[in-house]
Amino acid sequence: VQLQASGGGLVQAGGSLRLSCAASGSIASIAAMGWYRQAPGKQRELVATITRDSSTRYADFVKGRFTISRDNAKNTVYLQMNSLKPEDTAVYYCNAGHFGYYSNSYVPGDPWGQGTLVTVSS
Repeated sequence: VQLQASGGGLVQAGGSLRLSCAASGSIASIAAMGWYRQAPGKQRELVATITRDSSTRYADFVKGRFTISRDNAKNTVYLQMNSLKPEDTAVYYCNAGHFGYYSNSYVPGDPWGQGTLVTVSS
């Protein structure tokens, strides 16, 4: 399945954005999906995940501010971002993967779609 993220843009600190991740095929059977981000000069980091049964997890740095959700009918995953901070500035990517059976950590799949740039001004 191909993934395309959209919805990024320029927003002031404290503002909100909603990112969308549109899949080229059905996401209903995908075990888990995740949002990652990569800031300039930094490694890509996991932001949030959602499983097939809509269980969610968040990185500590976005807990209480970001919400991940999925609409299987639209083959789309969303990331609602509130109370944005300048340190949230990054290119955001969505991914289709799964959780490791033993590690219980998210394992990203391939391919990675094109990301969407979020810029938060202070």
